[in-house]
Amino acid sequence: MSNQRTHHVTTTDGVTIGGTVHGQGPPLVFLQGSIGDGDIDWQAVVGHLTGRFTCHLPSMRGRGVSGDHPDLSFDRLADDFLAYVDSIGEPTGLVGWSAPFAPVVAAQHDAVAAVALFEPSMLSLMGEQEQAAVGDIFARTGGLAAEGRLVDAARAFAGFPFNDDEIAVLEDTGYVEATARYVPHLLNHLQLAMEHGDPIADPALLGAISAPVLVLLGSDTKPLFAASARTVTDRVPNARMQEISGAGHAAPVTHPETLAEAFAEFFLSAQQSA
Repeated sequence: MSNQRTHHVTTTDGVTIGGTVHGQGPPLVFLQGSIGDGDIDWQAVVGHLTGRFTCHLPSMRGRGVSGDHPDLSFDRLADDFLAYVDSIGEPTGLVGWSAPFAPVVAAQHDAVAAVALFEPSMLSLMGEQEQAAVGDIFARTGGLAAEGRLVDAARAFAGFPFNDDEIAVLEDTGYVEATARYVPHLLNHLQLAMEHGDPIADPALLGAISAPVLVLLGSDTKPLFAASARTVTDRVPNARMQEISGAGHAAPVTHPETLAEAFAEFFLSAQQSA
């Protein structure tokens, strides 16, 4: 990635949220998923976009180039990303993967000019059997982390969003090992998120997004993410859905070029329509 630099903003509770910045052009802010950080999650995609956009890759507190803090509640993390977007000082495209930070930020900030969501997750759509399976995965992840086996814990958690073929790719690319350091933060964040409920379950929040929205999903993804993508598309006033053939939930790692081209086409079109 060319011309890398770093951008920082200080939040209302004194935490420094940092993001690496790559490329030149209209700004895009890429919000991470629950597992990794900005660079780990998006580096493969952004490599195809730096000639056309300025790509910001902020990380949650406690990860990447951001400072740490024990408050990892969803609302607090969303406020951190809101502060980061605000600090750019101009209309900005927003990209999200899985964890629903991007819809929340888009609903609350007028500077968000367009939003691309890759498989936003609505945990409230899970049935009882799926909830039980995910609960078992979370418990195993926590048990392995308590034993200090962080790579094994990251691998166990990967069984929730990703299929076996995707996990093999994530292993080969070093993604699983790279995210292992963040497992304790992941578990803390997930516990708080589960206690406070699904942040985008209220249709009014999605209905408050005025920017154009592209919802992307992989054709081979898990049922939860397919249902979530459909629900978000139905509830956001100016949204459309697009499928990435052959991809699952790990498309930012397994299909980065295809995803990057979908982002570029959408954001350039949105800019021309503004």
